[in-house]
Order: sequence, then C-alpha cells, then structure tokens
Amino acid sequence: MACIVPPCPCFGHNQAVASGAVRGMPKSSSNGATLGFEQTLWAAADKLRGHLDAAEYKHVVLGLIFLKYISDAFEERRQQLLAEVGQGADPDDPDEYRAVNAFWVPPEARWERLQAQAHQPTIGHALDGAMDAIERENNSLKGVLPRDYGRPSLDKRRLGELVDLIATIGFDRSDGSATDVLGRVYEYFLGQFASREGKKGGEFYTPRSVVRLLVEMIEPYRGRVYDPCCGSSGMFVQSEEFIEAHGGRLRDISIFGQESNPTTWKLAKMNLAIRGIEANLGPYAADSFHTDLHPDLKADFILANPPFNMSDWGGERLRNDVRWKYGVPPVGNANFAWVQHIVHHLAPTGIAGFVLANGSMSSMQSGEGEIRKNLVEADLVDCMIALPPQLFYGSGIPVCLWFLARDRSGTATPGVRRMRDRRGSVLFIDGRRSGVMVDRTHRELTDADISRIVSTYHAWRGEADTDEYVDAAGFCRSAMLEEIREHGHVLTPARYVGSDRLTDDGLDSAIGALVARYRALAQEAAELDGRILERLGSFETRE
Repeated sequence: MACIVPPCPCFGHNQAVASGAVRGMPKSSSNGATLGFEQTLWAAADKLRGHLDAAEYKHVVLGLIFLKYISDAFEERRQQLLAEVGQGADPDDPDEYRAVNAFWVPPEARWERLQAQAHQPTIGHALDGAMDAIERENNSLKGVLPRDYGRPSLDKRRLGELVDLIATIGFDRSDGSATDVLGRVYEYFLGQFASREGKKGGEFYTPRSVVRLLVEMIEPYRGRVYDPCCGSSGMFVQSEEFIEAHGGRLRDISIFGQESNPTTWKLAKMNLAIRGIEANLGPYAADSFHTDLHPDLKADFILANPPFNMSDWGGERLRNDVRWKYGVPPVGNANFAWVQHIVHHLAPTGIAGFVLANGSMSSMQSGEGEIRKNLVEADLVDCMIALPPQLFYGSGIPVCLWFLARDRSGTATPGVRRMRDRRGSVLFIDGRRSGVMVDRTHRELTDADISRIVSTYHAWRGEADTDEYVDAAGFCRSAMLEEIREHGHVLTPARYVGSDRLTDDGLDSAIGALVARYRALAQEAAELDGRILERLGSFETRE
C-alpha cells in the first residue's frame, strides 16, 4: 500500500514549531478537506463517469489532466521562443523545451488541436494518438501514459464533455503557481478515487495528513530518500513541499522508489512528472521482496506505507534471505518482512518512518514477537505512535507509526542538527484521540494534532530549537529498555503513557450526561406509548 500522494524528501534547518502550524508547513496544505475549485471540478467530472467504475475512470481523468498541463507548459515556452526568434531561438527545436524542464509536445498532441475534436466520434483515437506521440518524443514517459481512450466501452460524448471540462483548468505558469494548481487537482482527484474504490484505493493512496505527519517527523532534509512500496508517490510529493516550505534545495535530495503494481507505478511516474520531480522508480514495476531494484541502496530517510498484513507475499521462497537479520518473518504475514527490508536499506545514520497495522506492536504469533524483541534490543526503535481509526480508505482499522533510527547517540544526521543521546529508550505517543471526521467514514489529522505530535517528538530528541521534553499522562512517555522488557517487548503506547485523569473524568461526565438523557427519553417514549394506546382504546370503545 502506498501512497499517492505525492513524492518526498527535503532539506533545511530546524525551526520552532509555530502555534497551529507544523515546522514551517503552510496551514493551507494541512489536509484535503479545505479545498476550493477542486471539489467543483470533481463533482462535474464525476457526473460524466457513466458506466465506468472508479478504477477505470481514474486513468481517463488523470491522463487528460496530465496532457492538459504539459501542453499548457509547452505552449507557454513556445510563445517565449517565438518572441526570441530574432535572438536565435528556435520554437521547433525540442531541446529548447527540455532545457527548461518542459516536455516537447508534438503538433498532434497539443491541447488546442485535441479540444477542437472533442465532439467528434474520433476523439478517443485522437487522444490515444496524442499519448503515443508524447511517449515517442519523451523517453522518461515511455510506457507510462494511458492509451485506451478509443475503446468502444468509453462513451465518446461524455469523453468530449470531459475534455471541455479539463480545458477550464488554467495552468498559467507565469506566476509560478501552475504546478501547485495541478498538484492540488491531481492529488484531490487521487484521494476521491481512493475513496470510491474503497480498500483497493488504499493500495495507491496514503491519506495526506498521515503522509504529512511522517514527513514532519523524520524531516528528510538532505540525502537519499526511499520508499519500497511507493504507490502513486505521495510520500515524495509531500517531502518536496516540506523542503520548499523550509527554503531548502531540491537538488540536495535523491529519490528512490519501487512499486509492484504496474498501473500504480504509472500513476507514480505521472505524479512525479507533473511536478518536475526527478526520481528513480526503476525501469518497471517490481516486487521489492523478490526483485529489489535498488539492492545496494543505503537510504538516509525511508518513508513507507506497506500493505497491511499481506499474506501472499511469497515468503516461503525467501526463508534464507540476507535481510532477515532479526528473525525470519512468517509466511502468512509480511509486516516484519517490510520492517526488516526497511532496516536493510537504512544508512548508518538513517531514520525511517512507516505505517503498520496495530498488530505489529504486540503480536506474538509465528515468531513476530521475537523479531520485535530483537529490533528493540538492537536499539533501533526510536518512537511508536498509535493513531485513531478511519484514517485510511477502505479500512476503518486503527494503525500505528514506527520510527527506527540506526544511530541514536545524538550525532545522527551530521552537519544538520545535533540531538540528545536517546540510546536505551523509546518515545511512546498515544494519538488515538486525534483527528476529526471529514465525512461519514473518513477522519483526518488536523494541523493541531500534527503539530502536537511532531513538536513532542523533536523535543524528546533534544533538538536545539525545541522546548524541553516532558512526559504527558495519557499522551506521551519516554520509557527505558528495562521497562519495555518487563512488558515482553510489546510496543503499544497505551501500556506506557498511562491515562489522563482529567480526560477520563471528562469522559465519565459525558457518559453520565448521555445516560441521563437516555433515561429521560425512555420515560418520554413510555408516556407517549401510553397516550397512543389510550387513544386507540377509545376508538375500540366507539366500535
């Protein structure tokens, strides 16, 4: 399971967490619930879906958005070159476009020409031809773009209306906002498709607020960033936004990823291309366990949202794999195979943050408890966070975040920041009360939620610009290895943080009020029943 979310890593210096914002990230980027025209655009596009299911329609829409953007970028550059012809510029030279990170768009693929054919029965074939032409001229897009617009099952009248709708998105790059507009639309649509697809949608999209929390926690400022199950590349996109928010330089990071689903791999490539992010996702889609495309990579930062409790990962063929340094993971569950794959690719001063199912914190089945014990005893576990339910599309189960660090001596990430020696201890954060419901089935972490968790973690690590860390009953606690051993190496935060008495008292009060209200309503209902029966009895007497 991955993310779509947008791609990842960053550079910068630490700064204090401002009230209501998280370490420099703009408030407007906190979640997907406070958007503008994207919602209107989605509502209009969704009406044109016809008989296509969300999984099919996703590629139809996102492919058109991508095509519109690169065509607009091409046309903007073309106008600049036409104005500079007298100075030697050549508007028909593809290299003039590539020099400014714009794709060369052949005449038959330019949006103006395609929109002119929007209401002709051949529009589907015209779009397929446009995608072919773009791939021919741009090696980085080969095998990536959707080319199934001409299929008979796709209503060409609705397709033409969709082309007209996408044409309303203006990608004027003169003020530098076009990529942001495109990214917002692309990401919002990805989230909506994930919601429509339910559990399947979670395979390519990690909720933005969860990705943001991961990124803000590990702060991938400089170095190599890796996601072994990158989905649609949300981790990479979010990291890029973090870098820019801190005034960092994108050239200071290198991005590596891998995705096993060919269709999702294409989504990831498109998601990165529209943002101008260079990344090595391998030459094709591949399974990280059986075909590791980055076998020698040692990453400084690893962000991941692996598929939960994956049972068909082919573990029986990897019993003697070199990655299982802390124990052979069970064939029936890949959770600790992912954990050890991540550790295997972590640099000597690297840090990793990833999502796992809650069972990973306490399971004793099939040797999982022993693996977890070995990870703790190796002093790799830095922080554990319990999250609330309903954050993920298609799965209402609560999840947890693991943070691992190779070097916790206080000298990690040389040249960027110095931290307190935290060897032999683990920070536990219980965030199960976090988040707000944004609709009937989905929850999102708020700015305040993320800020509280992130600032607590960085204070615990002892970074120079943060407040002094203090345990908070019911929310966070720093526990020593001896205590963790007493709990059998179970890493569930609730075992360590205790309870907030004030919060419990408030909950008791709220429950008492609900009970009193229920009793009052029950009494009122009984009285009404009596009146109704009395009236019905009067009718029987008349008869």
